[in-house]
Amino acid sequence: MLKAEDFLKIINEEIKQLDFGKEPKNLYDPIYYSLSVGGKRIRPVLCLLACQACRGDYKEALNAAYAIEIFHNFTLLHDDMMDNATLRRGKEVVHVKWNSNIALLSGDAMSVIAYKYISKTKNLISVLDVFSDTALKICEGQQYDMDFETRTDVSEEEYIKMINLKTAVLIAASLKIGALIADADMNTANNLYECGRNIGLAFQLHDDYLDSFGNTEIFGKKIGGDIVSNKKTYLLIKALQISNKTTKEKLIELLNQKEFDPEEKIKAVLEIYEDLKIKNFSEELMNFYIAQADKYFDKLRNNSNEAEILREYLNSFKLRKY
Repeated sequence: MLKAEDFLKIINEEIKQLDFGKEPKNLYDPIYYSLSVGGKRIRPVLCLLACQACRGDYKEALNAAYAIEIFHNFTLLHDDMMDNATLRRGKEVVHVKWNSNIALLSGDAMSVIAYKYISKTKNLISVLDVFSDTALKICEGQQYDMDFETRTDVSEEEYIKMINLKTAVLIAASLKIGALIADADMNTANNLYECGRNIGLAFQLHDDYLDSFGNTEIFGKKIGGDIVSNKKTYLLIKALQISNKTTKEKLIELLNQKEFDPEEKIKAVLEIYEDLKIKNFSEELMNFYIAQADKYFDKLRNNSNEAEILREYLNSFKLRKY
């Protein structure tokens, strides 16, 4: 019986050994680089933990775990390009270290490699159906995210739909795929999916929260990136929703600026967030989704030590500071 930290060590060691190819170097080097800069490997760890919790052999889920992590990192390559990000996990992003064309093609290659690994899994048809459906949903979520950039009327419901597609479904799929590989019944697999989906919503809300209120050294990214790029996060949407006419006009003015000092813009928006107590609204919504996740986990009626290890790992997200 292994714990999350054991699975993290296994995944990190195995990913170092994976051989995707060597030439051309400008195609493969960015892939190895993006996978080598670390990260918490949350999604593959969840896949292995779910497999174990459903009394399966985690080794049968390793290829799926690799596929999930490779696919996740592929989405980050393209996401960083679209967001004009410069840092990821405290390191230069691929399109900065190389260039955008290389990041685009290396990302495409990673998506193909991910499918090569998922094709080696047990219960392939059901697993592949979940994986492919999730891949398409992530693309939908990314498009919504980009569409929102030019709007100031994005609703809270639209935002939740977007992060559900862009972020939450991959966390949900990681749990469900692990369960399917363990031959769990569909009711169990679906409850794990919904548990993961709600955890994923809370997870993305917290990421947005940290982008404005986190610590750069701990978070691994520059604070205020979402503000500079006019990302329609829950923080901004809520601020626009509850602000008075004067404050709303000030926010919209900041959003419409074509030329500005990034630090001054970040400072001005954060002052508005503080005045409106946006932190509190964000924390309340995160806690709501965490409570929903707990409800679905409780439906599993699995009191094994393996299930408790999974619950312990899921509970760790409640205390996440980075």
